[in-house]
Amino acid sequence: MNKYDKIRAFCRPLRIVLGIVLIAVGFFTGIAWFYLGVIPLIAGLADFCPTCIISKKCTPKNLQQS
Repeated sequence: MNKYDKIRAFCRPLRIVLGIVLIAVGFFTGIAWFYLGVIPLIAGLADFCPTCIISKKCTPKNLQQS
């Protein structure tokens, strides 16, 4: 596991939590831009990692060991 895979493992749960928090804050405060929380939530759930795309150094998903 290289350092980029470690970043990926940390960032996915962070994006999911950040998305949920932004949606919740927007819902409870009534601010219309809470839809911004949908972007990191979907990226986290889909396991989309911008760091891997930019660096091209992450291990592909189908080769990662659980």
